Amino acid sequence: MNKYNRQLLLIFLLLGFSQFTKAQGYWENLASKPSTLGLEEGIDTYKTKNFILKLVKASQTVAGLSPAAEPGFDFTPGDRLEIRGKDGLYWLGDLNFRIKNTSGEWVSYSTASARKPVTPLEASAPVLAAADLSATLPDDLPVHITRYYEDVEGDLVLRFRLKNTSETSVELGALGIPMAFNNILEGKSLDETHAQNVFFDPYIGEGAGYLEVKRLSGVGSGLLVLPAENMPFEAYRPLNDDPSPRSVVFEGFLEWMAHSEAYAEQEWKGVEQWNEPTSTTLKPGESKDFALKIVPTTGVRGTQQKLIEEKRPVAIGVPGYVLPQDVKAQLFLKYPKKVASMRVEPEGSLLITEEEPAKNGYVKYNVQGKTWGRARLTIVYADGLKQTVNYKVIKPETEVVKDFGQFLTTEQWFDEEGDLFKRNPSVISYDYETKRQITQDSRAWVAGLSDEGGAGSYLGAMMKQFILPDAEELQKMEAFVDGTLWGVIQDAEGDRKYAVKKSIFYYEPDTMPEGTYSDTINWKTWAAWNKEHADDRGRSYNYPHVAATHWVMYRLGRYHKGLVTNHSWDWYLKSAYGTAVAMIEDAPYYAQFGQMEGSVFLFILKDLKKEGYTEMAQDLETRMKARADHWKSLNYPFGSEMPWDSTGQEEVFMWSDYFGYDAKAQITLDAILAYMPTIPHWGYNGNARRYWDFLYGGKLSRVERQIHHYGSGLNAIPVLTAYRENPDLYLLRVGYGGTLGAISNITQDGFGPSAFHSYPSTLRIDYHSGDYGPNFYGYAINTATYLTEDADLGWLAFGGNLNETKKEISVEVTTAAKNRIFIQPEELWITLEAGKVAEASYNKKNGEVSLTLMPKDAFTPFAYISLTEGFKMDYPVERGMYKVPLGGEPVEVTITKEP
Repeated sequence: MNKYNRQLLLIFLLLGFSQFTKAQGYWENLASKPSTLGLEEGIDTYKTKNFILKLVKASQTVAGLSPAAEPGFDFTPGDRLEIRGKDGLYWLGDLNFRIKNTSGEWVSYSTASARKPVTPLEASAPVLAAADLSATLPDDLPVHITRYYEDVEGDLVLRFRLKNTSETSVELGALGIPMAFNNILEGKSLDETHAQNVFFDPYIGEGAGYLEVKRLSGVGSGLLVLPAENMPFEAYRPLNDDPSPRSVVFEGFLEWMAHSEAYAEQEWKGVEQWNEPTSTTLKPGESKDFALKIVPTTGVRGTQQKLIEEKRPVAIGVPGYVLPQDVKAQLFLKYPKKVASMRVEPEGSLLITEEEPAKNGYVKYNVQGKTWGRARLTIVYADGLKQTVNYKVIKPETEVVKDFGQFLTTEQWFDEEGDLFKRNPSVISYDYETKRQITQDSRAWVAGLSDEGGAGSYLGAMMKQFILPDAEELQKMEAFVDGTLWGVIQDAEGDRKYAVKKSIFYYEPDTMPEGTYSDTINWKTWAAWNKEHADDRGRSYNYPHVAATHWVMYRLGRYHKGLVTNHSWDWYLKSAYGTAVAMIEDAPYYAQFGQMEGSVFLFILKDLKKEGYTEMAQDLETRMKARADHWKSLNYPFGSEMPWDSTGQEEVFMWSDYFGYDAKAQITLDAILAYMPTIPHWGYNGNARRYWDFLYGGKLSRVERQIHHYGSGLNAIPVLTAYRENPDLYLLRVGYGGTLGAISNITQDGFGPSAFHSYPSTLRIDYHSGDYGPNFYGYAINTATYLTEDADLGWLAFGGNLNETKKEISVEVTTAAKNRIFIQPEELWITLEAGKVAEASYNKKNGEVSLTLMPKDAFTPFAYISLTEGFKMDYPVERGMYKVPLGGEPVEVTITKEP
């Protein structure tokens, strides 16, 4: 079976026959519709220094856009011209807008709705091609529209000129240009998608906004779309009226909107937008141009330099745009014109103070979050250009994590006596809208404590204990392990010991008492598994959640006194090992792919070695190397149940890195960076691309770009691992954006939602807990304090508050865990298995590092500290770690370089 057929089979198995055939039917239906794009009239080709532009003669829409040096690559879905050459399907070069009629109602217009051949106009430099669009728009339109493609020093400008031809003023309440780039993965292998397709990420930042267009591989040529004239990036609207079927292989197209007031008054009414919605008015006879500029970039890191070259504003937030209230953040701005004014909305939500300028034209501001929730900073420059930076203010990380653990072990704590599915006690899924636990769902796993969408809550509760253990909460988690995990979710004996079921909730009304299942739920879906299907142990993705649970309990039992009492620490470590082995033996097919939270298997291996369990360690390492060897043999080893996924890269990178497969690790990192940008906006900064998991774990179920779904937290693990191995501020910004993004959606009272909805009609959290647990796993594994120095920006702290003197740099640690610090100038990685660091100081002259350890608590008499090779402390070593006695007062310890 070839790769494509195998991927189709996997989609078939996951989605069920009806949904699979439905998606196929949409494409077949499109193919049967009459073509209206005018392809039979041929294609015109134009060349600039940077691009090869192809236009359909009849419509003058873009049929292809290629780098001049690589004519075989097309940024647009030109490979689907035939099937998508129909009315209502968008192409680059189309225009959507709304005009208020004489009755005060908004009326929608689109050049794509009812295509007719446009009238070409004479063109002379810099214009490549121009057309009168009247023929493809209604006759009674009070506006005349002309479109131009221009060559501006080798770059491409797409310009629309709108002229009011009526005798009264015309109000434009919406105007948008569809960004129809080739993100359609349908029918392609992983090799083909990485070679042929692109992803695009928006900075919805008004006049400073832009769109990054990047190849799936993360290398090679890319694009940056910029405002050219009257095209601020005000809103980003999904084009769901395009009949191209959205699915796991097509996120859909979106449009760059310069004006959006008409939508804010109707479809988006009552929803707080990223930017203030606006309209514009054309007086009788008045003309106005709306233009975007398309420029080339190289790789995924070229945006900042290209913005500087194009004299566009650059904004860099440290540690990002998710602001814990106790963090003193920085914002660096660079633009040829000075800042004229700043405005914060809601008023008082942010405190902004200007500091001394940094180097190379950067201006530095201190930023502190004051009021919980979303906040918008509007910057106006001396030339009138307006830029917005969207922040999310959260509680201090310690409070966020405490609230999360409290919510999970109270509101989500399920202990219903006599539960027919043996789910008690447990941390079960939750509906935040109704304030009720989810004990039944047509997606069996959501109520069945397995799969990401059902196991997420107990996994989150366990990972909370990993960084901020609480004795009372841990007693409940021990009861969960003994009463529900061991022997119910996971086999406790027999030939399949340690194997994990797909779900312990199932739909089988004929074998259950009458009234077991709600009659308000639609049970006629592929996802309402019967008991046989739910009992299946063959889905490998269920195993990491269980392995992580055992591993965390091992760590707590090993490095603390009296926190874990139901089993010995070694029972838990052996159970973690047994779960890892069972995944390979009982779920071999899916185990060939990288798993979400798969990094936990590497942590288990390292702890087996640390404890001297040589036989188990060798066995696990051999099994994992076989998987890594398989990935090494593939060009892009990122398969899963889906044709393309952002799930497996975490584990693929970690094992490739561990076994020294550096080339494969780099390919994996490049692919992650292609879908995980750094952008001056809390929702998109470090946000790994996910767009279908609301279907499987959300309440509002649709294909939609998810803001800080678990891809953010998980993919930040390899990004920050790569940073520590080869420090690069770009990696730190991306990785830390994903790490803080992972906790950005937790509510004030501690509920962890599956993700945030990006549609401008919604812009809120999803109300189901769903698969949030893997996201918090990423945060728990990754949370750390980073001290780094940049040539332009100076000394920076991520995860702490900086204080600089001539002699030293000190950082007050603000993470919840307070157990990991990276000192970039020394490439020193400090990790604590027990104990917490209140403050760290770095002597700039001799490289000495001092730590202030917090006093002991009832369960933590010792700190266990690991250091990068080449550094030492004057304390005894136990299992490769320095063992430091803690007392009733803070303890100062010193780290020096080995001679």
